[in-house]
Amino acid sequence: MKAASIFNEVKTADKLLAITFDDGPNPEWTPQFLRVFQQYGAKATFYVHGTNMEKYPDVAQRMDEEGHEFGNHSYSHPHMASLSKEEQTEELRRAEQIIVAVIGKRPSTFRPPYLEYNDDLLAVCEQFGYPVIHATNLDTRDWDMPGTEHIVNVTRAEVRAGSILLFHDGFGDRSQSLAAIQILVPELIEQGFKLVTISELLATETT
Repeated sequence: MKAASIFNEVKTADKLLAITFDDGPNPEWTPQFLRVFQQYGAKATFYVHGTNMEKYPDVAQRMDEEGHEFGNHSYSHPHMASLSKEEQTEELRRAEQIIVAVIGKRPSTFRPPYLEYNDDLLAVCEQFGYPVIHATNLDTRDWDMPGTEHIVNVTRAEVRAGSILLFHDGFGDRSQSLAAIQILVPELIEQGFKLVTISELLATETT
């Protein structure tokens, strides 16, 4: 069976990149990230949990109203490679159903929790029509609170046309990630990058 494609970045002729967030929506942190993007007229892609979509539909609706994209990040954030193929399918199906119920739009990409996958999961993603989205700046480990300077510096080293950058807006203290975004977004725009959604970036892929 055909496997879904995995993207860490997109080969593009345009000066575009995508900033993505995992684990929301979160009522404390997500609105603070949204304010930064609103200030600079930029867009992001949020890989959301089905459980958090259920808990915080109002936050999700604001994200959608402000033009951001939603990606599937599973229903309950399990280690997907440890699940059966049927369980993997159910995780993606439940999350997709909730996203559609809350914002009326189907997600078009998937990011596996912990970035873990196996052949079964890639086959399931292909059935859903989901490319699998990773990122270039994984060494930031922003979820582990390594310091704002570390997050910014590691990310800067991975900035180029077509980069996919990963941060977290859900669970725990996201203050360092927020501080890094407040530095990086205006900096990237000043450098001439346009911050777009994953779907917009994928649409510019060249061979």
